[in-house]
Amino acid sequence: MGQLTRIAPYVRAALAAGVVVLIAGPWLFDNVGLTLLTEFFCLLVLALMWNLLAGYADIVSLGQHGFVGVGAYALYAFTVLAKLDPYTSIILSGLIALLIAVPAMALVFRLRTVYLAVGTWVIAEVLMLLSGKLPGLGQGSGASLPVFVARSLGADATTRFATIYWLALSLAVAAFATTFVLLRSRIGLGLTAMRDNEEAAGAMGVNLKRARILCFLLTAPFLGLTGAIITLQKLRISPQASFSVNEWTVFVIFNVVIGGIGSLEGPIIGTLLFFVLREYLADVATWRLIILGLLSIGIMLIEPRGLWGLFRRYLKFDLIFVSRHASREFTARIPLEATPKCSSGARHIDC
Repeated sequence: MGQLTRIAPYVRAALAAGVVVLIAGPWLFDNVGLTLLTEFFCLLVLALMWNLLAGYADIVSLGQHGFVGVGAYALYAFTVLAKLDPYTSIILSGLIALLIAVPAMALVFRLRTVYLAVGTWVIAEVLMLLSGKLPGLGQGSGASLPVFVARSLGADATTRFATIYWLALSLAVAAFATTFVLLRSRIGLGLTAMRDNEEAAGAMGVNLKRARILCFLLTAPFLGLTGAIITLQKLRISPQASFSVNEWTVFVIFNVVIGGIGSLEGPIIGTLLFFVLREYLADVATWRLIILGLLSIGIMLIEPRGLWGLFRRYLKFDLIFVSRHASREFTARIPLEATPKCSSGARHIDC
């Protein structure tokens, strides 16, 4: 165990070197490589957001693709109809997704467990149907972005690929940093307690409802921003593609569950594994979903916490420090009466 702990700095140094390589991506990879990495960053953002919802806030969403599609259609509307530049349109697309999330949250939060999951899927499907009825947005057949939108990202194809790559990388870094800071905060302590035991967390004073509202509203703009960047890469919107339940929800759930739900390392590992399998199984598309399903079942039977849970058995250390552990000497000096109380008398970790 001691030897494994001593290699932790070297593992983190290797990860840091990988980040440096990604920063220098436009100078190291061709357009095909940049396209693949852009897709990876977009799926990683979706995986991080779904992990925050399901792994910590206990919101199992099956409608994540709804906000991705909203971001895609909002980008088209702002760039083509409102004639705004793509960068401003991306930010506004995230805000539109946040506005849509408020009434959606009011509806689905009346439900719990499997009914909540189905409710999120129904809302996403309703959004998809509505997108096909909107005038000026291609209706059911979709529409392609005009040439001037693509040229505003760069004068040539190489510059455009690099620009979209930078946007996707920046969004992935922002999503990871936001999740990390949230989990390291006082609210994050409550989310971690909810992950481990929701009933016990509520009994100890964690405001479960407020934590869920925060997570739901936090993830929505990131999903909308991801949908906008995906649209800039594909240069086309359509109800079936922009609101694809397989691409933006099912595969994302696979990535998180296989990698390790309820951890920051899990979505990264799962997304990496998914892309490796997708590339090697490209010639057997019919069998790909079957193989992915069998793999997920096998890993869940061996370790319900996913691949990171399996690695954690032997590594005995965290690559990403999220939990904050107080020393026993410090906590022993704090009397029970010193812990804050809410108006109801219950001890609250976030009063």
